[in-house]
Amino acid sequence: MGKFAIKKGNNDQYYFSLKADNGQVILASQGYSSRSACRKAIKSVKNNSGHDGMFERKQSSNGKFFFNLKAANGKVIGKSEMYESEASRENGVASVKKNGPKSAEVDE
Repeated sequence: MGKFAIKKGNNDQYYFSLKADNGQVILASQGYSSRSACRKAIKSVKNNSGHDGMFERKQSSNGKFFFNLKAANGKVIGKSEMYESEASRENGVASVKKNGPKSAEVDE
């Protein structure tokens, strides 16, 4: 099973990344002003990542593919990396669906 890695950045903001079993980052957060706010966002990922309708699939101006995971209020709670193909992006979505709901939190 994957894991939510929490770290404090040089700017005193807290960030999480959802990592797959192989250690690859499959979802990354924005910065949060407190550890508790970051943990609240992780809870939102756990609640929303099992629902396909919460994934916003997009294509960038350079032709690469990515997705955002949204909360029930419509705000983005996580962003993916850039993928070369739609199929790769869908594999990323599937990995977040698999790992998001049950992954443990760890400090890095």
